This record gives sequence, structure tokens and C-alpha cells, in this order.
Amino acid sequence: MPEILNPPPHRYADPAFERAALRRKDAAWLAARRRDPRTRVVTLHGLDPVVDGSAAPRLRLTALAELGETLGDDAPFLGEHHGVAVFVRTIDAAHPAAGAAVALRRVGPVLPADEAALAAYARALRYWHDTHGFCSACGGRTRVEEAGHARACGACGRTVFPRTDPAVIVLVACDEHCLLGRSPRLPAGMYSTLAGFVEPGESLEDTVRREIREEAGVDVTGLAYRSSQPWPFPASLMLGFHATAAARTLAFEDDELEDARWFHRRELVDPSSRPVALPAPDSIARWLIESWLYGR
Repeated sequence: MPEILNPPPHRYADPAFERAALRRKDAAWLAARRRDPRTRVVTLHGLDPVVDGSAAPRLRLTALAELGETLGDDAPFLGEHHGVAVFVRTIDAAHPAAGAAVALRRVGPVLPADEAALAAYARALRYWHDTHGFCSACGGRTRVEEAGHARACGACGRTVFPRTDPAVIVLVACDEHCLLGRSPRLPAGMYSTLAGFVEPGESLEDTVRREIREEAGVDVTGLAYRSSQPWPFPASLMLGFHATAAARTLAFEDDELEDARWFHRRELVDPSSRPVALPAPDSIARWLIESWLYGR
């Protein structure tokens, strides 16, 4: 039986990394770490991580001693790795001597798991800073606080913190069939699980029922939460479910999908003869499908 790809903790999550949240308000400790030659930095060019190598890429984690410089007060602090502080720095242009900047969607699946998680964390935090330079309440300019984990408005004093958008992602089954859909955003020939964002005032269970009904006209009954995955494209948390449908009816009620189909287990069980491509191996969508497909 094939190995199930990307089991929990899924790629882009690393429960072993110490985020050291209590250090974020310790100005003296942070100042010392920003000068410590052992401190390491994750380098981003825009939102793309800088990596070493191409055949077997590794995230470039550079010690300050190698950089020959200290870090500015606005460099976000990520946490500690084996007792060594880790920060993010952003450069205007990557060059061969400094490594290559590669989109995380492309390099994330092949990085070592802990490095992929660190790159995802850095990317998500950088995206939040890039989109919160001004206050949403009064329009004033905001400044970095709490080692990059808050921004405060200099005009009205409002403080905001990084946010993640919760979204449900669901493998719907009916007997020996599962429901997969295709949106125009997917690569040619790929079908995936159905997904959608949680709306205000809505529980996860309500979101699952609404999204599946809206996208495919299917009413689901039994729901089982399976696991979650941070998905920094740009700032989502995917909450994975298995759900059961009473019947294999389909009715497209919005324009989210260009197609949806019920697939029998035997159509998908052999990777060499599948009629469609499944989601990328770094996604929780792929794990939801395979954990149902192979009965684990």
C-alpha cells in the first residue's frame, strides 16, 4: 500500500520550534540578540526565501558573524532554535553570492521540514507587515512593536496583531466514493478537496455545511475534524475535515468550481492509473484524500 504523504504535523508546521513569545517585550534581551554573532537570520527577497543550492536546496540561515552586521530594531524576531535567536531580514535584491530567492510554493515541498516551516513563518509575518503599514481605523502610519509581532498607530494609538484567516478544507465521502472539485486556479487536470473561508459569526461545522452546499449542492451529515495546516499563501490556517454525504447528487450553485465529480476508490487507489491529478504533496488536501483512500 502506498505511503500516505504529508502526515501530521503537516508541512509548514513545526511544533518543536520555540517561538519564545515572552522575549518579544524584553527590549534589553532583544538588543543583545540583534548584536550577538551567533544570532541567525532568515533572508527574504520580498516574500521569497533565499536558499542555498538547487538540486537539494536548504534555507539560508546566516549567522550575524557571517553577515558582519547587526540587525535593525524592525527586524522581526521569530524565536529560538536550540537556544540561538532567529530573526527575519528582507533584502532588495538577491544575488548568487547570497543565494537564490525562490517562491515558497516551489521550494517548500523539497526543503527539510523544519526549514520549510521556518520559511513559512517568516513569509507569513513579512506579508502581515507589508499590508499593515497604515492604521485601518484612522489611516495613520503604524510602527513595529513587540519584536515584529504587533504594530501600533502613532496617531490614534490602536495596536494590531498578526492575523490568520481560518478556512475549512473537506474530503466528502459517500460509501466508496469521494467528492473532488476543480477550480480555474488549479493546474490543468488537477482535482482537489473543497474548501472555503470561515465567515463572521460562523462555527467551523456551519462553514463546512455551507461551503459544500454552496459549491456542489451536497448536504453533508457526519463531520470529523482531522488536523490543521498553516498555509502562508498568503495567510491562512487550513482546518481539515472528513464529512459524509447521504447521496451522490451534485448541483453547482455558484461559480467557485468549473467541475466536480464523485470518484470511486478504485479509480484513485493506484497512482499510475488515476484519471486526474491530485493536489501537491505538501498540502493537507492531499493527506485528507489519501487518509480516506487508504483507509487509515
